Amino acid sequence: MSRKPTTESDTSSPGASGPSAAVASQRVADHLRAAILNGELRPGARIMQEQVAAQLGASRLPVREALRILAAEGLTVVKSNSGAWVSRMDMAECEGVYKIRERLEPLALGESIPHLSADQVAELETIARQIELTTDVDRFLALDRRLHLLTYAGCRVAQITAMVDRFWNTTQHYRRAFARLAGDSGWELIHAEHRLIIEAIKRADTVDAERFLTGHIRRTRLELTQHPELFTEDDHDTDYTADAADSAG
Repeated sequence: MSRKPTTESDTSSPGASGPSAAVASQRVADHLRAAILNGELRPGARIMQEQVAAQLGASRLPVREALRILAAEGLTVVKSNSGAWVSRMDMAECEGVYKIRERLEPLALGESIPHLSADQVAELETIARQIELTTDVDRFLALDRRLHLLTYAGCRVAQITAMVDRFWNTTQHYRRAFARLAGDSGWELIHAEHRLIIEAIKRADTVDAERFLTGHIRRTRLELTQHPELFTEDDHDTDYTADAADSAG
């Protein structure tokens, strides 16, 4: 990727401030977020700030701010005078997050169901059908994320939805691993659980919906704990620049 020339009005020029700097930071954050969530940038990979800035035609300031944005979302870890890395978890940490999700997401769903529109429920059914028609892991992950977050769209407690988003970000890599581990029977079970949750939503049955969702999340947690090798992969020596994520768009 060639470096973009800068001008006085360039939103990513050194020393930029105000709205233009915010736009530049968000652009870098969007680029890095896509690379992390689509698996291009793996847990533990170091993010080389200078090279990302050069490749995206930005100054280091918006890159640093972008990394702080992603750290707040649970996607990166930034250490003063040391650098930035993609967040990673060991098995105990991942299991702990899943246990929180087992309690938090049913709460979000129960708060959401009374406020979901008929159009949103219809969209859930459409997404579920699309999930059932795919065997591509990356497409499954995108659709599965879209489906579950849409079920929480009616939740009016911002603190809950912010935590849900963060935990979905931090467990994305491990959900990808889980999807790759699932055989035909595993995929069928996922589809069946989705259908149960959606049918409960259609009935406005928060008790059943929360119960089905709890089991859905717990099953993933228990499956992941059977594969400790997923948490010992050494990606810490992998450096990352914007070139590595050109395919992320």
